[in-house]
Amino acid sequence: MAISISVIVLLLILAVVFMRTGALKIPHALVCVMLGFCLASSSMAPTIQNGLTATADIVGSLRP
Repeated sequence: MAISISVIVLLLILAVVFMRTGALKIPHALVCVMLGFCLASSSMAPTIQNGLTATADIVGSLRP
């Protein structure tokens, strides 16, 4: 568990740095994909899923 959280934090830091520089290239996108896979297999996955579902529901209920 501690190793997986360390990997998630490292990949998150790398993804933020890549996004801030504005130069998101193929290797940077692969880091973001690896971060997604690590987050999906972590204990945070249900919380993230619930948050995304709630956000989609709110956006879906908005009327222009």
